[in-house]
Amino acid sequence: MDFATNPTIATQSLAATLPFWDQLSSAEREHLARATRLLRARNAERIQGGGSGCAGVVVALSGSLRAYMLSEGGKEITLFRVEAGESCVLAASCILPMITFDIALDAADDVEALVIDPRLFSQLAQENTAVEAFLYRQTAQRFSDCMWVMQQVLFSSFDARLATFLLDELSRTGSEHIAVTHDEIARHLGSAREVVSRMLKYFERKGLVALGRGAVDIIDRRGLLALATA
Repeated sequence: MDFATNPTIATQSLAATLPFWDQLSSAEREHLARATRLLRARNAERIQGGGSGCAGVVVALSGSLRAYMLSEGGKEITLFRVEAGESCVLAASCILPMITFDIALDAADDVEALVIDPRLFSQLAQENTAVEAFLYRQTAQRFSDCMWVMQQVLFSSFDARLATFLLDELSRTGSEHIAVTHDEIARHLGSAREVVSRMLKYFERKGLVALGRGAVDIIDRRGLLALATA
């Protein structure tokens, strides 16, 4: 994982991605740019979690990030993704007193992102109502994402959850060829690889998907949608 600091590049990128940029004073913009690092991470690199501390407010410029919870036993479940142009304030959980659980953040692809120092961002949120509104709006949005995941875990059958995951990946990537292993799917869904493999083989027998090495090809999108919405 590589970090670099360049106030000029940070200023240009922040102006293009933060909706409250125009509502900052010149001094606030300068302080924000100087407190922002450019992060480059390879696929599957850890950005936050596992003792790595509070990263800060993360703004994805390219690639995507996976936010997830990690149990003491090593089980994972994906909470949401941060796509290019989106931000994750929950990576700055140290400035949000209502956050009482740890969120891990990994690069889901090769990623370039901005990371804003959490202390400076916290100070800006206290002094500027536009920044404060952005912080709590983003927090509410991500909690909504987390609650949707919890709803799926508690009230949906595993075949419906797996079908939903495959359809989400199809929508996200725009391709019916999904490059993902059974183990990766299990980590996304908080399940065991063996359970995922059995269900995917069932989907294959039903003609919904075709399985390959490290990939799943969507054959019957309507059939998966029927499962996901049943």
